[in-house]
Amino acid sequence: MLKNLRVSNLAVVEQAEANFVAGYNAITGETGAGKSVLMGALHLALGGRADSTIVRDGAKEAEVEAEFDGYTIRRTVTSSGKSRAWINDESVTIAELKALGLTLADIHGPNANESLGEESFQRTQLDTFGKIDISSYLKAYKVWASIEEEIALLKSAAASEDELDLLRYQVNELEEAKITEDDDTIELRHSQAAHAAENIQGASAATEALGGDGGAEDALAAASRIIQPLKRHLPEAEEWEAQLEDIICRLQALSRTVADKALSLASDGALSLDELDARLSLLDKLERKYLKGVVSEGTLSSRLLEVLNKKRERLDAFENRDSRLLELSKQATKAHQILLAEGEKITKLRAKASEELASNITKELKELGFKKANFSIDVRPSKPTNSGCDEIVYMFEPNLGAAPRPLALIASSGETARVMLALKTVLSASMPESVLIFDEVDANVGGETARAVGEKLLRASQNRQVIAITHSPQSAVFADRHLSVRKIQTDGGVETFIKVIEGEEKVDEIARMLGGENLTSVARRHAEELVLLKNKK
Repeated sequence: MLKNLRVSNLAVVEQAEANFVAGYNAITGETGAGKSVLMGALHLALGGRADSTIVRDGAKEAEVEAEFDGYTIRRTVTSSGKSRAWINDESVTIAELKALGLTLADIHGPNANESLGEESFQRTQLDTFGKIDISSYLKAYKVWASIEEEIALLKSAAASEDELDLLRYQVNELEEAKITEDDDTIELRHSQAAHAAENIQGASAATEALGGDGGAEDALAAASRIIQPLKRHLPEAEEWEAQLEDIICRLQALSRTVADKALSLASDGALSLDELDARLSLLDKLERKYLKGVVSEGTLSSRLLEVLNKKRERLDAFENRDSRLLELSKQATKAHQILLAEGEKITKLRAKASEELASNITKELKELGFKKANFSIDVRPSKPTNSGCDEIVYMFEPNLGAAPRPLALIASSGETARVMLALKTVLSASMPESVLIFDEVDANVGGETARAVGEKLLRASQNRQVIAITHSPQSAVFADRHLSVRKIQTDGGVETFIKVIEGEEKVDEIARMLGGENLTSVARRHAEELVLLKNKK
């Protein structure tokens, strides 16, 4: 339910506020007073399109705030066209606002009524009326569509014999290379092997210097012996001796490490320099061939192995394509049979619901002035889609004897609006959550038809809140709350304000709508009769 709507600097309206009640809320006023601005404000609050032209002349931004049960929506539009939205004071995208808006209100005006001609809208309304659950069908459709998608992908990805030969060659080349993690150290091992003699000689010399005769270790040991007698007279000598012992231990460890390395260099015969040369050359070639221009992370071996795995998978898919297609074809046939069976169930439910819905709408239309009209719903077979195996078409016959035509082809916006009202009246009991908003649903009608429109609006409001902008006194008189939009002249210019009217003020407004500016006694008596008639309902 919409409780309150506040507008600032929107079009001709500087400041305006309207409070609504449960039931039927009618909005009336003179042409140009600002009634359409309220409809525009609701569109904005529910996620409609916005641009800078809606901002009042001289203002920096327009603002709309709408309070619904559980939600306070605020939206601003600047003079440069920038739009922002908040739900319960939390910033949201316009897409998020629009998604919420679809659950809060159902707006129907000269443009919104265009949806009545859309097949998706017609189908949704029928399913809502018939309480038709298509979840089982949708599950079957997803299975079938997934199989068909894989089949199409395999067929489009067919490889020529030349492509297969190339893939086989590449996979074979990478497999024969026998890539391992050891290949990540190939450059270091090659460098060591290329300078093996130099490295062995240097390591041996270092070992000799560290631990040989006259080496650094002997010199340190001699220094330690010299320090021994000094400890009797110099307390610091204790610390010197400890430091020397530590240095000697570390030096011995380093000497062993260098000696071990020298020994390993001398005895390492895993790969000769020629073999390392060949391995390095092969890896360079594979890197240039398969990794050039490829942006990926990881070591050389991991990247080459990744390429190999992808090519294996692609080759396997191509070589086993025919058998996979045969298997998928069998799965698709079975899935299609299940889909058609589920679709047939939905079609039968829709056919049954369409007869009842069409009958109810025809009855409502007769009360709305279409005395000889007939409304029907065609449930036509179609290829499976995510909504069923049928197409829903609303058919309308304005007069007996005229050929029924798809509702989408009806030219008159007034006819479309009344068909929409009839539909929403029938559906109002099954969709009580959202607000039902009509913009001039009674346009171009008068007399008994206009009165019937008002009664329909009142009846629809028994299950959900209804808000209607109307020029018809016969419709407005049935409202539970009557809001009058008026313009007043002030020192600052023209201002628009909205007032709840009742009692004598309501009679005055109904009289104005009947007689224009010329409030004759006849118009007033007629207004009183209309108000009295409504009170008897």
